[in-house]
Amino acid sequence: MLQINHFPMQSLNTQPSRTVYIGIIIGVLYFCPNLFSQNLDYVLKENIPYYDSTETDGYLLERCKLDLYYPKQNEPFPTIVWFHGGGLKAGEKSIPEELKNKGIAVATVNYRLHPKVEHPAYIEDAARAVAWVFEEIEIYGGHPDHIYVSGHSAGGYLASMVGLDTSWLATYDIDANRIAGLIPFSGHTITHFTIRAERGISGKQPIIDTYAPLYFVRKDAPPLVLITGDRELELLGRYEENAFMWRMMKVAGHKETFLHELDGFDHGGMAQPAMGLLIRYVKDWEIQAAQKK
Repeated sequence: MLQINHFPMQSLNTQPSRTVYIGIIIGVLYFCPNLFSQNLDYVLKENIPYYDSTETDGYLLERCKLDLYYPKQNEPFPTIVWFHGGGLKAGEKSIPEELKNKGIAVATVNYRLHPKVEHPAYIEDAARAVAWVFEEIEIYGGHPDHIYVSGHSAGGYLASMVGLDTSWLATYDIDANRIAGLIPFSGHTITHFTIRAERGISGKQPIIDTYAPLYFVRKDAPPLVLITGDRELELLGRYEENAFMWRMMKVAGHKETFLHELDGFDHGGMAQPAMGLLIRYVKDWEIQAAQKK
């Protein structure tokens, strides 16, 4: 495992963090790219169906595919499952440029969208995609104990739902607590506004029910990193609902919940700088896991 100089997690996260450290992190990642690069060759396999081939739903077969970008190497690598944003209504899978050439695999996922489907189809697809990675990643050289789940906006919401409500992955006999880390970018922690709209509830009416990650705060969840844009520039209360999630996970006794607010970045603009935090947490967790062996 590559050894690097890094800031201890606890030093950044004893309280919710603002951008005092962000410039340092981004500088390391963008101006010293070789720090994390392992000079590997990479393979991109596109449009892999993640549902069983016996499915007959035409829209499901068309939409429910993922791309897998992974390094050619002999030892197992970590994998990030990435869900795109778009309000559960739009968006397309792609490999974020910031995650390329980092010695990690990325599985980027398409899922069914409103109005062609309604809830819980989005979460069902997210869970099936994560289950596929657990089931198949060893074939490509990864390891199921080193799977991280992330995404932006609606994708962050899906990452949180799959990781915190254990019932979705249990459908596939997978323990959600096996996820190595959850890193949602500006995701709802209350019930998603599109799901609220499907039920005739205003987007300005906050709801916490079984379609809200907040409903599933628990002590034994995977490590959780909550990242949002500036509270004054974000979508309606997005920072505050994530801050509430951070607080309630602490109250529940969860030891590894961290919160970062990226000052000066709005909802869409926060994704690129947040990638630096995503990479840093994955690398730190990988180092910690190697040290425990």
